[in-house]
Amino acid sequence: MKIAVMGGDGFIGWPTSLHLSDAGHDIHILDNLSRRWIDTELGVQSLTPMDSIQERTRIWHAETGRRIHFNLIDLSKDYEPVKKWLGENRPDAIIHFAEQRAAPYSMKSDRHKNYTVNNNVSATHNLLNALVELQLDAHLIHLGTMGVYGYSTVGAAIPEGYLSVGIETSAGETASQEILYPSNPGSIYHMTKCLDQLLFQFYAKNDALRITDLHQGIVWGTHTEQTRRHPQLINRFDYDGDYGTVLNRFLIQAAIGYPLTVHGTGGQTRAFIHIQDSVRCIELALKNPPARGSRVEIFNQMTETHRIRDLAEMIARMSGSEIIRLPNPRKEAPENELIVKNEKFRALGLDPITLEAGLLTEIVDVARKFAYRVDRSRVPAVSAWTKDIAATINHDPEGKRLKSVS
Repeated sequence: MKIAVMGGDGFIGWPTSLHLSDAGHDIHILDNLSRRWIDTELGVQSLTPMDSIQERTRIWHAETGRRIHFNLIDLSKDYEPVKKWLGENRPDAIIHFAEQRAAPYSMKSDRHKNYTVNNNVSATHNLLNALVELQLDAHLIHLGTMGVYGYSTVGAAIPEGYLSVGIETSAGETASQEILYPSNPGSIYHMTKCLDQLLFQFYAKNDALRITDLHQGIVWGTHTEQTRRHPQLINRFDYDGDYGTVLNRFLIQAAIGYPLTVHGTGGQTRAFIHIQDSVRCIELALKNPPARGSRVEIFNQMTETHRIRDLAEMIARMSGSEIIRLPNPRKEAPENELIVKNEKFRALGLDPITLEAGLLTEIVDVARKFAYRVDRSRVPAVSAWTKDIAATINHDPEGKRLKSVS
């Protein structure tokens, strides 16, 4: 199968590209390398050393004999080049990762809000628009987020995308209907994913596009089977306050002797998935496309839920680290329950990796190996959701910065 991986240089895109190439597919990465430019903007780097995409694909070919093709294209801005590439190559499937993926980065300033909306929504619409214009019947798989559902306690399990409701008719009867689960975004980033959902619903209904939307939990872990094959194939590992995911951040903090930073009460419950399971889920979705003319297929791509403070306490017991509580930069409920249905992937054969599987020590080993690359000043999460919250943020949890005495 010829597969276009939009955003294939990224945190999930790269291991997915390797995984699918290893399975025998013809992989073509389209990426504007914006995530590397954001590293430069923020003055921070991946914990793990990353070679250029050209070098990474060269190493993959040397190790496996399989080629991964790279195309430098900006999906959000280069509509005509994107359309031209799709028209000439006509892939069987398209996996869409090409969006700014961090909620804190999307809330840093008005400029970052504008960038996230313009990049994410334009990228998605350009892709859908081109598929229709070219009459290209490719299966589109989009990596979304569990955050479209919001993180409030509802007392019931969140279904996989669609909610059954009863509507009272003018005759006093109850009509049954399935609707998209009500959106409740908690950041500009999450809002763009909600807008993506509406775009998918329209194009599936209006133009019979075949679309799968994966509502993914927070990803943890570093390695997949393919990234282990050579040191230069290693995936990126973000530890900073904008892009580092919570469990990976706890593990790097433990590895470098930094306090485990719990924001607010730590009562926020989140959904998680290991990166190896993430790429497996994408492959399962690829093998099970919706029929042309059917509604958008939605999966909850997660394997377990945990409270943040429980995770911190688990890592503290494992590492002997100190836990400190800091003001929460996010505007969210201090405590929430989260019950999520995820039967679809399990029915397709997913046997998930859980936190109990013992892979946490593997991540700590990676963190310790590359600890010399950590800039401790970039560890705190300081991007605030509002100006009022910004005034409460602790930028120096370790208390090591020089204080003015004048």
